[in-house]
Amino acid sequence: MSTHIAAKKGQIARSILLPGDPLRAKFIAENFLEGAECYNEVRGMLGFTGKYKGIPVSVQGTGMGQPSLSIYVTELFKDYDVENAIRVGTCGAVSADIELRDTIIVNSACSDSSLLNQRFGNMHFAPTSDFNMVRAADKIASQMKIRYCVGSVASSDFFYDINDNWKTWASYGVKGIEMESAELLTLAAQYKRHAMAIMTVSDHILKGGATTAEERQTSFTNMMKLALDTIAEINS
Repeated sequence: MSTHIAAKKGQIARSILLPGDPLRAKFIAENFLEGAECYNEVRGMLGFTGKYKGIPVSVQGTGMGQPSLSIYVTELFKDYDVENAIRVGTCGAVSADIELRDTIIVNSACSDSSLLNQRFGNMHFAPTSDFNMVRAADKIASQMKIRYCVGSVASSDFFYDINDNWKTWASYGVKGIEMESAELLTLAAQYKRHAMAIMTVSDHILKGGATTAEERQTSFTNMMKLALDTIAEINS
């Protein structure tokens, strides 16, 4: 029995999208999924299951930060047998070749989180996206003719970076800063599941500029469609 997800066995699909914002989960369900039904409202963290191109797909809010995501993804992998998971979230760009609202297909995630240290101690684990998922997403994004890149992000415990650590990440080629992807990819490795992340640039730390809260909830449809089409591709 899951502690934070109220779904019954069979109500959650094998493939799932994971936005941090539960209202983004609701938007995806209402605008992209056929016959979507809500299976979770615990703590306001909405979850839905419907069909996309005839394939069962769920979408579950995870909250902000790696500890919050870790709770939901652990339960999804352990209690509901989810096999394929794609985080659909936002990030702050730290690369000069990226613009506001661009899409980043995440192939790896650095992190400053103590979650990794508690697992691995002095060892250094490299959280990495599933190659087949990244390959499918890259092909689909090219066909969509959207502005995108494939690269790494840094999952930080800080939203407000008091030490300007983003500058170090940027100097090593990191494309954006966010708060969740590294934990998702680490849990996928632990539970032998398939996972990746797709980001929309919601603000630009290097150049300046930001989107509104409403835009972050409802307007980043390239990322949403790309993630869903990736699910369809790997399930075909």
